[in-house]
Amino acid sequence: MPFIEESDLLELHKDIDKAQIINERLLDQIKVKNRELKRSRIQRNLFAAITVLFLIGALAITSFTIGLTSNPNQAQTLPNMAWVSDSLDMVNKRLATLRKQNEELSLVKEFYLAKEFIEKEKIYSVQVKAFIDKNFNLAPQALTNTILVKNNPFYAYSLGNFETLEEARKFREELVNMGFTDAFVASYQDGKRIAIEDPN
Repeated sequence: MPFIEESDLLELHKDIDKAQIINERLLDQIKVKNRELKRSRIQRNLFAAITVLFLIGALAITSFTIGLTSNPNQAQTLPNMAWVSDSLDMVNKRLATLRKQNEELSLVKEFYLAKEFIEKEKIYSVQVKAFIDKNFNLAPQALTNTILVKNNPFYAYSLGNFETLEEARKFREELVNMGFTDAFVASYQDGKRIAIEDPN
């Protein structure tokens, strides 16, 4: 294993700590989004119920008004019909807005479910470094497919989450070509490393 300069090691420790903080922030954001999703569902259901009641009431009033007016007074019903039409347009716009919000919340939910899946299923990742301290951050905020696992006394830092060993091996080859000559494939489950896999 090659020698690591102390200054490089300290720099890596700082980078890894930053990554841990970012991961914690992402988990907090997921929790907030889940709460917003629940709140949005309740609001959407409440709004849908109110809308249905409003439409039923509007149709009942319109039917009653049409029933009271006979053909000679047909001109009086036209303003009522315009009002119902405007109300329906408003309801349709609100429904379109709610559908869009639902799609956005579904993306957050899918991310959260994918994270749960990764933690429960056996996955493969490419370990690039191991450090003694956890006070570092190697990952930018946008990089979410990283794994930081404590293997006493070290913290192992891995990149990529792969379903198959072959995918992880190909990614390892790319990292070795980039200069990570010590990189190796490891399997993980429940947030813990199970085994170091054969590179071939």
